[in-house]
Amino acid sequence: MGKSLIPPEPADIEDIALRDALEQRYLAYALSTIMHRALPDARDGLKPVHRRILYGMRLLRLDPGTPFKKSAKIVGDVMGSFHPHGDQSIYDALVRLAQDFAARYPLVDGQGNFGNIDGDNPAAYRYTEARMTDVARLLLDGIDEDAIDFRPNYDGQSREPVVLPGGFPNLLANGAQGIAVGMATSIPPHNAAELCDAALHLIEKPQAKSQALLKWVKGPDFPTGGIIVDSRQSIVEAYNTGRGSFRVRAKWNQEEGARGAWVVVITEIPWLVQKSRLIEKIAELLNERKLPLVGDVRDESAEDVRLVIEPKSRTVDPALMMESLFRLTELESRIPLNLNVLVKGRIPKVLSLAEALREWLDHLRDVLVRRASFRKQQIEHRLEVLGGYLIAYLNLDKVIKIIRTEDEPKPVLIKTFTLTELQADSILNMRLRSLRKLEEMEIRREDKELRAELKGIIEILGSEARQWAKVSEQIRTVRETFGPRTPLGKRRTQFADAPEHDLAAIEEALVEREPITVVVSDKGWVRTLKGQVADLSSLTFKTDDSLGFAFEAETTSKLMLFATNGRFYTLDAAKLPGGRGHGEPIRMFIDMEQDAALISLFVYKGGRKLLVASHDGQGFIVNEDDCIGTTRKGKQVLNVTPPNEARVVTTVDGDMVAVIGENRKMLVLPIDQVPEMARGRGVRLQRYKDGGLSDVVTFVGKDGLTWRDSAGREFSASLKDLAEWRGNRADAGRLPPKGFPKSNKFGKTIS
Repeated sequence: MGKSLIPPEPADIEDIALRDALEQRYLAYALSTIMHRALPDARDGLKPVHRRILYGMRLLRLDPGTPFKKSAKIVGDVMGSFHPHGDQSIYDALVRLAQDFAARYPLVDGQGNFGNIDGDNPAAYRYTEARMTDVARLLLDGIDEDAIDFRPNYDGQSREPVVLPGGFPNLLANGAQGIAVGMATSIPPHNAAELCDAALHLIEKPQAKSQALLKWVKGPDFPTGGIIVDSRQSIVEAYNTGRGSFRVRAKWNQEEGARGAWVVVITEIPWLVQKSRLIEKIAELLNERKLPLVGDVRDESAEDVRLVIEPKSRTVDPALMMESLFRLTELESRIPLNLNVLVKGRIPKVLSLAEALREWLDHLRDVLVRRASFRKQQIEHRLEVLGGYLIAYLNLDKVIKIIRTEDEPKPVLIKTFTLTELQADSILNMRLRSLRKLEEMEIRREDKELRAELKGIIEILGSEARQWAKVSEQIRTVRETFGPRTPLGKRRTQFADAPEHDLAAIEEALVEREPITVVVSDKGWVRTLKGQVADLSSLTFKTDDSLGFAFEAETTSKLMLFATNGRFYTLDAAKLPGGRGHGEPIRMFIDMEQDAALISLFVYKGGRKLLVASHDGQGFIVNEDDCIGTTRKGKQVLNVTPPNEARVVTTVDGDMVAVIGENRKMLVLPIDQVPEMARGRGVRLQRYKDGGLSDVVTFVGKDGLTWRDSAGREFSASLKDLAEWRGNRADAGRLPPKGFPKSNKFGKTIS
């Protein structure tokens, strides 16, 4: 027999439930994403990749003012020593730090093509060069003075900083965007000088709330400018909770041309909006005729943004034209605030404005204390060495003799002059050139200066108040460097109230106004025809379907639909299907129950009075404006309980009401007997033994009642003629006059 081809099962295989294995691995992945990729540290405002890029640039000595080095060199060093991920992801992060339209205070000074606001890609890293900016230098200041902790890098061959000293309010000044697992962060950039002012107030009053800090921090400050049009209340709420959003609009102004012509020029666009994509969107909307007030758009940008919008005609209202653009394009953007950061580098938490600044201040104080302690050790070490030097100078001949004659001079020096080991080593390592006459004076002067500095450091380390005073001094220096009078520090984003416009005017500005004919079939299929079509005989319908009714409207019209469930639904005529087809079921545009049916569809004109009535003869008058429904579910106006249902809607045109039932009995009554309500069952208009209401119409008493028969002929009867049918509400009525149509309908429709 041959050997089995199935290998033996290894002895060290351990069975584990798939659920447990997935939970364990997914949790590890989630934590890795949260801690090492997506969320910034509250102290220096950096994610690991950005921190590693800056530290790698420091090791390459790429300080401000030094010669640039190739981005490829920086990316290679960072990837090889600290960030074992794709080179492209590192370069993308470096590029973003250098883009002055993406970062409010760039941390990298780039030379070469680093992309632009149009969304064009940067050149490959072999073509571009980079070095650090003054902001990056501030973030790293003190890193060699034991200001922060270091940890082993990914392969244990070197060490990397856990966090940077962070002498700049980078978290809020530059902001951050990131998506982790189960959480995300979105922090817009802010003005550094305003943050420094708020931080100084927080040092004076540590219990200050976020709302108090808004005296200085008005809101975000985007590198691309723009105008924030949110209410003060929503801004306060966002900063108090750490969650919210900011509505940012492009900045525009009107430029006058020859002979009364004018154009709108956009000079600032919202943050993170690609200009080329924005222009493409506007052009697309123009082609689709969704911007009837706009004539043309062109890009005249050079280094600065300059988008020119031409109106359709000089009579167009510029503010209304811009409102239509704000509604449909990224000229208005919502920029979210989700202040979700790693507190102490470990705990993801959503902070308020005050808490975020407090984290930065506490970190600055920790860094100050650590740097002071490091300097104290350095001074104490130097003072010990200087003490040894002084003894050597005072006993120079004896020291030289010991060194020349003794085989092991160190122990002898220690014993003879009562020196420490450090002092003995310092004397033995001293250079001959240091033995000149003036050296003793230099040693005494340096000793005196160091002792004075040591005294100051000990005072700082011993007093929390002095520590905060020193931190305040540091923050004031930053504020001065990036103050409102400096080109980089000047606020770019302004604040304004959103202009109030008539909603109807805005809606109209979004659709080109053209005449149309709305056609509704018996089965409830709706479509629109261009223009005012009188002859509908050539229209085709689906099998078993035919023309129900048609009426004239405009593309900007609002349509009101009344259904048997007593609800009114509102539709936009522009959204109804056009073309040569059969249209679409009207139910596609509203949420109407299956057992409900269409009663009437008409153009909303506003301000009219409507009379609604149900099958059991109850009805009332309602204002047309009270019937507008803002959602697909419509608005309940006439309350009906099945099997009863709504049956009629008609306009109120006169002082009399005529009602006819399915029992072919008609009643005429004064309209003041019918109450006006916003919603309800109404009152009984006519009483029936059998059947229910068939139709209702209103008319002017002195003009008399008119109706049409099935052949379209018109009949009329004066009030005198109608004397025997006149009565009061809830009467039964009597058979109609001779010639009244067998359909029991007055033949009047809402126009």
